[in-house]
Amino acid sequence: MPKLSRTLLCAALSLALPTFAFAQTAPSATAPVQGKGDEALMSLAEGYFNQFYFPSNPTAATSAGVHRYDGQLEDVSRKGIDAQVRQLRAWEARFAAVKPGDLSQQVAGDRELLLNSVRGTLLTLTTIKPWEKNPDFYSSGVAGSAFTLMARKFAAPEERIRALISRERHMLDTLAAARVNLVNPPRIYTEIALEQLPGLVDFFRNDVPAAFADVKDADLRREFDASNGAVIKALGDYQNWMKTDLLPRSKGDFRIGADAYRKKLAYDEMVDTPLDRLLAIDMENMRANQAEFAKVAKELDPTKTPAQVLAELAADHPPGDKLLDTFRASFDKLIGFIEAKGIITIPSKVRPIVEETPPFMRATTFASMDTPGPFESVAKEAYFNVTLPEASWDKQRTDEFMAQFSYPVISSVAVHEAYPGHYVQFLWMHNLNDPVRKLIGCSSNAEGWAHYSEQMMLDEGFAQALYPDDPRQQKLLKLGQLQDALLRNARFVVGIKLHTGQMTFDEAVDFFVREGYQSRGVGTIETKRGTSDPTYLYYTLGKLEILKLRADVQKKQGASFDLHRFHDDFMRQGFAPIKLVRKAMLQDDSSPL
Repeated sequence: MPKLSRTLLCAALSLALPTFAFAQTAPSATAPVQGKGDEALMSLAEGYFNQFYFPSNPTAATSAGVHRYDGQLEDVSRKGIDAQVRQLRAWEARFAAVKPGDLSQQVAGDRELLLNSVRGTLLTLTTIKPWEKNPDFYSSGVAGSAFTLMARKFAAPEERIRALISRERHMLDTLAAARVNLVNPPRIYTEIALEQLPGLVDFFRNDVPAAFADVKDADLRREFDASNGAVIKALGDYQNWMKTDLLPRSKGDFRIGADAYRKKLAYDEMVDTPLDRLLAIDMENMRANQAEFAKVAKELDPTKTPAQVLAELAADHPPGDKLLDTFRASFDKLIGFIEAKGIITIPSKVRPIVEETPPFMRATTFASMDTPGPFESVAKEAYFNVTLPEASWDKQRTDEFMAQFSYPVISSVAVHEAYPGHYVQFLWMHNLNDPVRKLIGCSSNAEGWAHYSEQMMLDEGFAQALYPDDPRQQKLLKLGQLQDALLRNARFVVGIKLHTGQMTFDEAVDFFVREGYQSRGVGTIETKRGTSDPTYLYYTLGKLEILKLRADVQKKQGASFDLHRFHDDFMRQGFAPIKLVRKAMLQDDSSPL
């Protein structure tokens, strides 16, 4: 299911290519092949993706734009998972046998990426085991797999609905495997899965048929009605089974433990800094952000506490039904500022499509960017997803939810997700000639860049450009950026402490409220996410790594340093771990932190 692919495809970035052929492409336009082992490593990588990864992960293949497996689904039976583990261990040995000394710098980095990706997936399958612990892995997984066939019109609707019919038939096996595989899951996981399920059923009942309303072939419609109806029934049965059978015996522990946490950071982000040192680094940054927040809040209103100013900030938001339009309207000003100030090159004038978050992502996601895969040659639209309040919510719950979408925070989110954040980085991937880095990267680069952009844009004067005659709005924009920074600071601490047994769920919610300056509703959702996304510290982690990289490059270049050139050079490295970016830009092997 899609979550199996998270380590590898942490972001869907890159140029669409007609075929998936590594050996025909030089590793980088700026670092031509020069090592005697480069061609062999790239050929081995081609075999890994074509012979193992995409056939084993059809949903990820569809997302990447490789459509040979659109009618298939991941084999999540115990037999299938065991087979995948055996193959991954064989590929690990093959990549490890390649001598890094025979490779150019770029391709040696590709070898590290491949090894870490394989090892990270093995860690997930053999130690973290979402397939054994998380019922949402199956139910949201099948919805996500269907969505990949709906989201983009890469083929005629008749062709895509045939693939969906085939994939839906496999979904029955997936939900059956869940009942066998799930062993003593954490109660919070089962509760989240149950919370998600009504939306998933509605998704298959309403959204999926609507996506294929143009299909007129009566026989196809009957086949689809049968397969889709069977999935809806199976999800309903799965929901009842969870309520009556699984929930009462859901007494497991979601914590992955310190050892697995350290390994996950090393494999996913190439960070080996001790956990206690990471906590100290983040707390230092959090205290600095809190102090700056207090300073700006006092300038806004010296008679109020920071919490009171924050409450006023949270109350200033658009109506829920105007939220998407508000985000769309923010793009003109962001693009104009970036171009006027020379912040970074924006490679295309095509804008992302703003739409509501798909149902299966709403319980744990407020906003996200969904970009086409690196080998998608037809449907190349990018989607900016925003979660809206549910019509069934009462006023108090709606107000708590909308507190995260005050006008200043909307500007910050638009920076993060679109300009110059995720969307601009996606556009830059069109310039990559390294096929390994088109597919493998890390969240501390992708999310770190987006989070860094929030602060960088204000440092460069965006608030003054947006509100030239309104110092109060300028300060509110800074306050919104700081609140987002504190949210990411809190994720950093909660992720480590939740999963190493230093913090309970309720203490984590309190931490988001007390130290992260979030509403209790937001804190609860963030903590739920943290139970299954342990390393969501990568936002602040990546931002701090990029700030250190920028300072080191500036120190080296002195008066010749240019921010626009720095950002463009950073983009040229793909979204590899910052350790590899440092080596490319500074010839520096020191710690990214």
